[in-house]
Amino acid sequence: MQHILTYLSPGTYRADVLSGLTVALALVPEAIAFALVAQVDPIVGLYAAFMVSIITAVLSGRPGMISGATGALAVVMVALVVDHGVEYLFATVVLMGIIQLLVAFFRLGKFSRIIPHPVMLGFVNGLAIVILLAQIPQFQSFTPEGHFGWMHGTWLATPALLSMISLVVATMAVIYFFPKITKTVPSSLVAIGGVSLAVIAFGIDTPTVKDLLASGSMAAGLPTFSFPLVPFTFETLAIIFPYAIILAFIGLVESLMTLSLIDEITDTRGKSNKECFAQGTANVVTGFFGGMGGCAMVGQSMININSGGRGRLSGIIAGLALLSFILFAAPLIERIPLAALIGVMFMVVIGTFAWSSLRLLGKIPNVDMVVLATVSIVTVLTDLAIAVIAGIVISSLAFAWKKAGKINAKTWTDTDGGKHYELNGFVFFASTDNFSEIFTPKNDPEEVYIDFQNARIIDHSGIEAVNSLTEKYLRAGKKLHLYHLSADCRQLLKNADKIVEVNIKEDPHYEVADDLLDS
Repeated sequence: MQHILTYLSPGTYRADVLSGLTVALALVPEAIAFALVAQVDPIVGLYAAFMVSIITAVLSGRPGMISGATGALAVVMVALVVDHGVEYLFATVVLMGIIQLLVAFFRLGKFSRIIPHPVMLGFVNGLAIVILLAQIPQFQSFTPEGHFGWMHGTWLATPALLSMISLVVATMAVIYFFPKITKTVPSSLVAIGGVSLAVIAFGIDTPTVKDLLASGSMAAGLPTFSFPLVPFTFETLAIIFPYAIILAFIGLVESLMTLSLIDEITDTRGKSNKECFAQGTANVVTGFFGGMGGCAMVGQSMININSGGRGRLSGIIAGLALLSFILFAAPLIERIPLAALIGVMFMVVIGTFAWSSLRLLGKIPNVDMVVLATVSIVTVLTDLAIAVIAGIVISSLAFAWKKAGKINAKTWTDTDGGKHYELNGFVFFASTDNFSEIFTPKNDPEEVYIDFQNARIIDHSGIEAVNSLTEKYLRAGKKLHLYHLSADCRQLLKNADKIVEVNIKEDPHYEVADDLLDS
């Protein structure tokens, strides 16, 4: 009971309810548009939007974040739908959810925390551009498919185009100036309502939500439970499994990146594994109820946060409001001008883009600028998942290159003629060559000591490098000793005791155990 009451905290419930209504209005054209991208009936997108929104709001690890049908998933789904039909899509969405639940079970969501900050900035900027470009086709009567299809589209007639642009500007002006009067009601909600009333009152001819609907209406009944009508065979699994893996990965990447973004904006901390569980549960349920699945939506999440929505109730209200639109208010929602919703999304673009990143030019390392630009560009040209992977790979390679060059050693000879190497740095895949070049087995004396006090063996490549070094000294008839090994180095060596066979010099001060590698 207390858990339920947290949704209705007197300090946030009013803002959550109003922001949820605003988000619901913004969800309608997005869900319809993404359903059309995936080449399924708009109601499939609308069902997904309200179910995913409600379930993730209840179970989410990030209160205030909005989830629903997204374009990143739709562009992957379209090939499956075209080749095999919508029932295979429903089966894929269920399997996608199961994979996400496994990610949550094995607590893999925590790895989202290792995403570098330049990748995060690139993600935000790239997504802002994607949201911006997604609005442009609404100003056209025909837009070819594919990225940047709007560049070759047919623009609306001049009077209609000017009318639409004027309504967009008016919407943006209301959103900007209304909070200066009062913040009691979300400015986005006021803008959508005000512009809609003005269009109806003055009989302005401009595209509306209804124009997006191939069937002419978004009205429908409640979704019903059913198993996807596909053969339960290994052949079916072979068809849907690759799509499910890709969709699960893209969905989690977008959700966890959005979670991190909202964490930063609200100065709070969400729970990544809990979010993976919420996304997985939502997609399993959605697949069984005829929805196209979904994940976190950056644009709608930003609308929610900017409108004051901070609790779970905002996402629940958004889902319930969208359901009520489908059941009872379809004729009214269909009359909302697209210009009003486009104006809201343009303001989201302005608020989402990390303008501070432009001031970082020349002030941060060049590799970070490359990562930021790469992630932004790849997000626009392909999709978020590939962009994030590219950013992480570039950052990781740059880090490895930097650390590889910092492995070095101080050498000295003791009174007994033994040579000592005091290592400093990391021994791993990128530094093994530099590590090996430090030592001179043929020219060294009979006794050689390697001090790892200021060094770490990081991975299997490091172990192999130490093993190779040992063999060189043995072939040269020299005796090699390792000491001052850290706990993690000793553990790595212990795990590879059949590969690495060296003598550990006893060190009573650091209590290095000789039998770690002898057992």
